[in-house]
This record gives sequence, structure tokens and C-alpha cells, in this order.
Amino acid sequence: MVTTDSASGGETPPVVYIVDDDEAIRQSLVFLLESVGIQALVYPDGPTFLEEFDPDEPSVLIIDVRMPGLSGLQLQEKLVAREFPAPVIFCSAHGDIPMSVRALRLGAVDFLEKPYEPQRMLEVVQAQLVAAAERFSAAACRKAVAERIATLTPREREVLRLVIDGLPSQLIARRLGTSVKTVDVHRARIKAKTEADSLGTLVRDVLQHQVTV
Repeated sequence: MVTTDSASGGETPPVVYIVDDDEAIRQSLVFLLESVGIQALVYPDGPTFLEEFDPDEPSVLIIDVRMPGLSGLQLQEKLVAREFPAPVIFCSAHGDIPMSVRALRLGAVDFLEKPYEPQRMLEVVQAQLVAAAERFSAAACRKAVAERIATLTPREREVLRLVIDGLPSQLIARRLGTSVKTVDVHRARIKAKTEADSLGTLVRDVLQHQVTV
């Protein structure tokens, strides 16, 4: 693996991961990105990338479609299954419409043909670096909310789902066949366990970040 570091100071920007079995392409992309101060990490194949990448580091991916072993589309599918939020840019000399449609449906942000136009590549990458920072921030928030929800018992989750549905304690008690006092105890425990300012803010966080309760 080859690395190039950005010379800019301050907060570290998202990195660009390049996954391509063509060494010349990898190095040309590194040179192009380095010329504008963008950090890049390169990998010769998908399995190597999956072993070495940091899933928590904000990043943008440039992936070749046709690679021996694990193809670019198969790599994308694995990343989607892991809910990895990085924007994916495909770059291939063998692209076709069905292939690009499949990639885009899986969440790829662009599909560029080789030989790529350097300025176009830079424009796409720079736009996605901004998007990557936002995506990873949202993913971190979603993970934090999910971890808070994971502390709840099944019964507390059931109560929370009904709170999210907008039901007051009286109706929740009737729905669950229990007393209002018991429901209020569950509500207090939910608030305490999740360290929420209020159940209203917890509901907002769950809905905003689309966390399953």
C-alpha cells in the first residue's frame, strides 16, 4: 500500500481510497490528487482494501470495476452490507450502461470512463470530499443513537415504539395491558438509560437518524 499525505493543516480532511489492479492508474491518480493536496491511499485489489481500511475514517472511494477475484461491484456490495457511508466513484475502461446502472442503484455517486479527464476527476472527488464529511458525521450520530437504544430491554423498546407513534401513557398502558404507573416507570428508565434530555429529544434523534427501535 502506498500513501500520500496532505500538506494542509488543521482538521484532517477525508482521505481518498483508490482500489485498482492497474499500478499505472493508481499512481497517476495519486499524482493527480497529490497535486491539489488530497491525501490518497491505494490498494491493488478489493480483499487487500477490506483488510486494511479504517471504516471509521471519513473517505471517498475510487474503485475499478473489473478486477481479478473480487470485482469492483462485488466490493461495493460488501461495503453496502457493512453500511459503510463513503461516496463511491467507479472508474473503468470497460463500463457499460447495465453495469453503471447497477453501481448507481447500489449508491455509487459517479461512473467515469478510462482514460478519465483529469479536471473532471478532480471536480468529482473534491465535491465528494465535502459529502463524505457530512455522511460520516451522520453515520457517527446514527451509531451513537443506536448504541443508546441497544441499552433498552425489549419491553422498554416496545414502550418507546408506542411513544414514537404518538401515544400518551394512558393509551400505551391500555395497549400493553398494564398500568399507567408502570408505563411511566418505563418512560423514566428509557430516558435515564439513553441519557436523553427528554423522550421528545430521543424520539427526534431516532427519527432523524432513521434508527430501528
